[in-house]
Formats: sequence, structure tokens, C-alpha cells
Amino acid sequence: MSNMKDALGRTIDYMRISITDRCNLRCKYCMPYGVECVPRWDILSLEEIEAVGICAASLGIRHIKVTGGEPLVRRDCCQLVKQLKGTPGIEKVTITTNGVLLERYLDDLAEAGIDGINISLDTLDRDLYQRITGTDALGTVMEAVRRACAMPISVKINAVSIDFSQMDEKQREAGQDGWRQMVELAREYPVDVRFIEMMPIGYGRNFKTINHQELLEEMMRAYPCMEEDDRVHGFGPAVYYRIPGFEGSIGLISAIHGKFCSDCNRVRLTSQGYLKPCLCYEDGVDLRRILRKGQERPEEEVHYRWPYAGRPADEELQRELRKAMEQAVLCKPAAHCFERPGQITEAHNMIAIGG
Repeated sequence: MSNMKDALGRTIDYMRISITDRCNLRCKYCMPYGVECVPRWDILSLEEIEAVGICAASLGIRHIKVTGGEPLVRRDCCQLVKQLKGTPGIEKVTITTNGVLLERYLDDLAEAGIDGINISLDTLDRDLYQRITGTDALGTVMEAVRRACAMPISVKINAVSIDFSQMDEKQREAGQDGWRQMVELAREYPVDVRFIEMMPIGYGRNFKTINHQELLEEMMRAYPCMEEDDRVHGFGPAVYYRIPGFEGSIGLISAIHGKFCSDCNRVRLTSQGYLKPCLCYEDGVDLRRILRKGQERPEEEVHYRWPYAGRPADEELQRELRKAMEQAVLCKPAAHCFERPGQITEAHNMIAIGG
């Protein structure tokens, strides 16, 4: 199996695959009420994603993250995980979920061979959680966290670093020191609690991120024994810290105030089959056009039949996919421009791109 490098010599071995643009929550910074989903015909089928996975593995992709929307609202999610895990060359398959449906599917995911589960959870305050997500489901998510931590699977908590100063007084107070409650999860559970700077994409443009340099200083004051953790925790850009006596670790993903583009190793596949080399820009290649041989969505909803049904490894198809994917990787930009929002060309919401 070959290694895939971009024009700057960075090894590209990690792909995020969005399998749906649908979600059972309505987070204000991602998919608030009123956002419309695309027709199901526009979403890649399980076999089409499998075909892309086969090609990606042949090019050097070793690690796949299954995302959404909320991937567990798609009924064949666990089946897809199993297929990706069985693809020669793919070493790790992980999933990012909001956790609402996780307990229901934990055993199925484990049976499919999932290597890690990332649970998106921004606060442990019940009222604030409901204010952010539109749903009173914090208890359900926390039960899923507890059960997942009892399994032999890597578990991470992803918390978006939101500046709550623009919210009302009650919610502002709940969010002000909310990071401390999140950190304390790592004392009790063997989880990596990761804080992610809010990126100015889609509805995220309307929210100010907490500066992670300032957040780290606050953490160091609260936990003076906190030290860098140089163990390998995954395949992304998080910088980790450990606190003596804690079961888990703390991670910071600082796209704005800790730019990590020089080490970027990823590409993204949207649920509609668009391969993006960088989240910040609209550039990429349309793999769905190749997968479907130019078929257009019919005016009336019909049962979709893939031209390569039963043949995701078809040689001609794989050649075309390979050429397009290599082209996208070679066009990967040197860096994003999140610190200069006016230069961002990606106009889609995160729910359409894939979280």
C-alpha cells in the first residue's frame, strides 16, 4: 500500500466521512431549527461510500472517522463501520456522535469493530445543554458515556469552546466555568476531554470562540500540576495534557489560536460525495458524479439504483476515483484562513460538510 502526499509533502492518511446531513439535535452553532436537509437521493449510498473507502485505502488512507450530521440516525451506520473496518489497508475506524442514540447502538458498534467513539458534549449544565441543543437529553448522553467507558473502546468527549458572554445572565453563569466541569469528567472516567475552538463556518460565524491560549492559562492556574502528555491519543491535531490522579487526559484543538496546518493529514468526504482537502475553502472534487456516471436527481422520488451495484471495487470505477482523489489532495492548500474570515470561501453549514 502506498502513502499519499500532498504538494507540500504532508502525508495524507486520515479521512473524515460524513454519512448523513440529518441530526436529532438542533445545536445553535451547527443546525438550528429551520435548516433543510437535502433529498435522500443526493446522499451517498452504503456501497458508494464503500467504493470511496476502497480507493482511499489504496492511496494510503489508514484512519477513517465516520461523522454526520448525526451518523447514528442512519440505519446502516453500523453495517458501514463493519465494511470500512474490513477494507484492506484501513487500520482504524472511529465515529463522532452526539450520544443521544449511542447506548442503543453501542453493542452493534463494538461488534462491527469500532476503534473509538467521540461524543460531542459542550456542557454538563442541563438547562444550558437544552438551550444549546434544543433537547433535554443530557441524562441520556451521560448514561451512554458511562456505558461506553466501561467497554474496551477509546472514548473521547468533544466540547466546543463557546464564549457564552452573548447569552443571557443565567446561561452565561452556567457556561462561564463550564470548562472546569468538563475537565473533571477526566478525573472520574478514562476519557480524553477535548476542547475545540469554534470555527467561523456556517452558523459558527455567529458565535465567538474562547481563546485556547487563555483557557490553557486558566486550567494551569486551577490545576498547577497539569503537564503535557506526549502519548499518542489518536490521529488528529489535539495537544494533550494530563493531571495527576485523573483517569483521562485533557486535549486542546486550537484551529484559530494554535494553527496546525503544517501537520494536517486529513481530507473530508461530505455526505453528498464532495471530497474537500480543507474545511476552510469550497475547493474539492465531486466524487458522486464519478460514482453515478453523471446521473441527475429525478424530479420525482424514485428507488435509487447505483450503476455499480455489487461492484464497489470495479477496476474502471476505482481508476476514475483514484485520479480525482489524487487531484484533490495535490490541490490541498498550505493553510486555512479562519483568522481572516473574509477570505473563507466555504459557504455551506457544517451539517452539510460533515462535523
